[in-house]
Amino acid sequence: MTSGRELLSSLDNSPASRQPLPHPSGSFGDLGISRSDGSFNTSILHLARGEPFEVDCLEKDKGEARFFGDTNLHSVNPVGESFNSVVTTKRPHSLDSEFFEEVSLQCAKQPSKHLVSWGSSAKEMLHDDNNTTFSASSEISRDSGNLGKPKGRSHRKSVRFDDGVLREEDARFIYINDPRRTNDQYEFTGNEIRTSKYTLITFLPKNLFIQFHRVAYLYFLAIAALNQLPPLAVFGRTVSLFPLLFVLCVTAIKDGYEDWRRHRSDRNENNREALVLQCGQFRSKEWKKIRAGEVVKIIADETIPCDMVLLGTSDPSGVGYIQTMNLDGESNLKTRYAKQEASLAVLEGGAISGLIRCEQPNRNIYEFTANMEFNGQKFSLSQSNIVLRGCQVKNTGWIIGVVVYAGQETKAMLNSAASPSKRSKLEVYMNRETLWLSIFLFMMCLVIAVGMGVWLARYENQLDYLPYYRKRYLTPGKDYGKRYKFYGIPMEIFFSFLSSIIVFQIMIPISLYITMELVRIGQSYFMIGDRHMYDSSSNSRFQCRSLNINEDLGQIRYVFSDKTGTLTENKMEFQRASVNGKNYGGSLLTADQLPEENVSGATNHRRWKLKSTIAVDSELLELLHKDIVGDERIVAHEFFLTLAACNTVVPIRTRDGFSSCTDSQFFEDIETIDYQGESPDEQALVAAASAYGYTLFERTSGHIVIDVNGEKLRFGVLGMHEFDSVRKRMSVVIRFPNDAVKVLVKGADTSVLSILAKDSGMDDCTRRAATQSHLTEYSSQGLRTLVIAARDLTEEELELWQCRFDDASTSLTDRAAKLRQTAALIECDLNLLGATAIEDKLQEGVPEAIESLRQAGIKVWVLTGDKQETAISIGLSCKLLAPDMEQIIINGNSENECRKLLADAKAKCGLKPSNKGSQYLTCNKNAEMNCLESPERKEEVPVSLIIDGNSLVYILEKELESELFDIATYCKVVICCRVAPLQKAGVVDLIKSRTDDMTLAIGDGANDVSMIQMADVGVGICGQEGRQAVMASDFAMGQFRFLKRLLLVHGHWNYQRMGYLVLYNFYRNAVFVLMLFWYILFTAFSTTSALTDWSSVLYSVIYTSVPTIVVGILDKDLSHQTLLQYPKNLWCGV
Repeated sequence: MTSGRELLSSLDNSPASRQPLPHPSGSFGDLGISRSDGSFNTSILHLARGEPFEVDCLEKDKGEARFFGDTNLHSVNPVGESFNSVVTTKRPHSLDSEFFEEVSLQCAKQPSKHLVSWGSSAKEMLHDDNNTTFSASSEISRDSGNLGKPKGRSHRKSVRFDDGVLREEDARFIYINDPRRTNDQYEFTGNEIRTSKYTLITFLPKNLFIQFHRVAYLYFLAIAALNQLPPLAVFGRTVSLFPLLFVLCVTAIKDGYEDWRRHRSDRNENNREALVLQCGQFRSKEWKKIRAGEVVKIIADETIPCDMVLLGTSDPSGVGYIQTMNLDGESNLKTRYAKQEASLAVLEGGAISGLIRCEQPNRNIYEFTANMEFNGQKFSLSQSNIVLRGCQVKNTGWIIGVVVYAGQETKAMLNSAASPSKRSKLEVYMNRETLWLSIFLFMMCLVIAVGMGVWLARYENQLDYLPYYRKRYLTPGKDYGKRYKFYGIPMEIFFSFLSSIIVFQIMIPISLYITMELVRIGQSYFMIGDRHMYDSSSNSRFQCRSLNINEDLGQIRYVFSDKTGTLTENKMEFQRASVNGKNYGGSLLTADQLPEENVSGATNHRRWKLKSTIAVDSELLELLHKDIVGDERIVAHEFFLTLAACNTVVPIRTRDGFSSCTDSQFFEDIETIDYQGESPDEQALVAAASAYGYTLFERTSGHIVIDVNGEKLRFGVLGMHEFDSVRKRMSVVIRFPNDAVKVLVKGADTSVLSILAKDSGMDDCTRRAATQSHLTEYSSQGLRTLVIAARDLTEEELELWQCRFDDASTSLTDRAAKLRQTAALIECDLNLLGATAIEDKLQEGVPEAIESLRQAGIKVWVLTGDKQETAISIGLSCKLLAPDMEQIIINGNSENECRKLLADAKAKCGLKPSNKGSQYLTCNKNAEMNCLESPERKEEVPVSLIIDGNSLVYILEKELESELFDIATYCKVVICCRVAPLQKAGVVDLIKSRTDDMTLAIGDGANDVSMIQMADVGVGICGQEGRQAVMASDFAMGQFRFLKRLLLVHGHWNYQRMGYLVLYNFYRNAVFVLMLFWYILFTAFSTTSALTDWSSVLYSVIYTSVPTIVVGILDKDLSHQTLLQYPKNLWCGV
């Protein structure tokens, strides 16, 4: 750790290092310094050529910032984000929110898809680095690749966004500022969007075609057609068409009104204008006329018309800020940046030309793979270089970009495509009962036809004189004495059978479908308006994103829940730290409570403050401010540098006027720093580092500025490997001011501890043992843990990694896999620095909600990616696990070991005798449970199962699934820890595919999408991890505790109402048909109706439908107070 020692020495002794940096407004990152005369520092020329350069320290009076390290253009931050100070602004209401709200009405979740082998998928994901990486965000469309195909003129095949799928020959070529060449060669779609389904010409045939997909409508169409034939004209020809026409017209009017609204929204959207580069000038152009390859300029607070790669912004460093509220619902600002060469050309007003090779259109809004050739250089493009349609430019004067996806090929439009929705279990039951009713109808018609044949055979000679079957006209007139058309007894029997079907047609409930739709709409209205399910903290109310499965909420038997952000608040607070093998954080104090000598050194030079207050450990703070250069302080120094540097957090700075307490004559500008990022864990760690004196102050393209106890230091960011679920860690390569290069790593303990240096000395072994002990202690307290490590890189290692990293970053093929392989070059032989522990508090009302669900007979399973100790601790705190509950813990590392564990577990549960050894099974009951209790004892003691993801890799195979199913269904509680997203879906499918019980999955993050889609009912939490789970869900709400009211109250009401609605429809139709049946039996099987034509037709369509709709929406057999107080009433009356 010589580099750390040298750095500390340079910080303490070097005058240059103590020179404070100028005001951030004078620093423009990698592009150099803009002077008042509009010229640039000559270092820009080096940047344009891609040459490395180094500037030790620039003079302060010239308003220029100092730079450290290598700024090779291929070594910029692969996170792809440049950061600068911004001032947050309030998002105004715009037409875009209305448009995207309209579009979102069509966006349904992905259909559930049974995957054959969950275990093998997870095994491949966890153990094969050469395979395509698993991305939580890409899980959204794993089963929906076909839905993401572009529409319109594009002849190129659309591909899914898995790295292994994209090939060089599938790449899309975009010629910058040359739309004619781009579109003539590849015929891309225009930017006109159309969310409407119909036109004036296609509305009637297309709408009828869609409606007649329902078999019942075809049935009634056939009935109406038969009634038009003279021998079968039971009712009037017009009257027989009324029921079908009524239902078709009501549905067509509803669909037509909705489509008219979409047409109006499309027209307003397509006719908006944007500035497009034409003949060297930016001129207004309608959105619908913009084409791929054109260069577009967007002003602050305007909406982006298409998906564009950034070429430049009003900030000389190429930084731009956007708000993605219309796209994913997240309100925090996102940082995007332009490549330095392109940004420089834009600022200088030079010619803009080049070539972009990018992936084919897909619906993944969180990934983008491409590369760009500009001015003879080639470099990679990622998600942070693209701005998407529907986003708004914020806190940036303007941005300029080139269109890569337009119109229906934009990610926003691909995500608005409707997909097949889930079907209600009650509707499946209804269809099955309708089939039985059809058989019963056939039997009644057969009885009438047979009776008719018998009667005709008996009275054939008297038919001329019978009033209903006379064969001659007996009334005076021109037809007197003529014979009627008589087809003979066989044909008359056949006609009698068909006539009976016409008379008894009401047995098949044609009005039930539209009645159920209206009732579901009414139920959803009251569910959305329930003030008891409104979350004031996130300002989110309950959402019904699917109207097909309201009644399924009352049939749930299994609830599968994520932990972080679902049971917990996902608002992280830094609590404990293990640094150099020593435990800190036992007693935390705020800045007001600390002794003055502990904080004076860190605050004398600060002109900023954190937005939130962070409690710190006084002993650790004192260590960091000691004037000593020892291993202990060096480790602590690098520990907090890693927390401040190894992240993707955006520092947001705002200015406040502040009157100095020491001298009231002077006013100082105090900056408030707030950290925004996609990960609450990272925000908490960066805020904690700032509280200890290591403040992430600024992030630009390729550099970060960290305020170390009042001294601003600029570090060169040579590259970053972001966190992924395969490696379970992230790392950043930075160049220190003294030119030393280090790799800083943080990640899960199972991931980082396995790549530490092997040949460590006694001190390192002691430090590692102590850190592992602290990790166990933290996990047992329910804290989330991360391990911090680092090591120096030699010039040879750096050169090798740099070359591989450049190649991997610009690759269009298997980019993620190549980056993982590149990361392995430097993520090895690490020196352990310590560990962090973050507290994620339980949400309000979670223990009460879980207890109520269990009293109602609903099993709650928790599926989490956290450590086993953390999962157990949270299970105890939320009362999912009870102190007297026996815990069966299964941790297997091979298939044979897992097989033995499952056999022993079944034996201990009394399910099946087993003569296998039990050496692998761990049973805990207050840490003293005897594993060899009898099956009779097991009936008295509740049992819980705790299983890890590594075991599920081997167990979720067809051979072992049944064993796990038997044990899991026997246990009262199941907790799965360290599970991957696909394994979550596999566990849900384990129950769903083997039982008829209804399942519900609830989560808040992208890693929960797969299980939400797999479950019968998916619920998304509007939390801190974006809206991916909400977008894939059937229902969405702000807090887990609302699930109690959703299932016990609304679930019971909806199921009870809909059940009575279906049964009443069957009953009323059966009463009417049986009345006609008995009437026909006593009228010589004449198939005449006992009622008038209109009375028969309107009986089910209007007369008896309106009351059932009112009951289906408003009926309450029990009050909500009773249902919440006595959860077992969930099944009453069902």
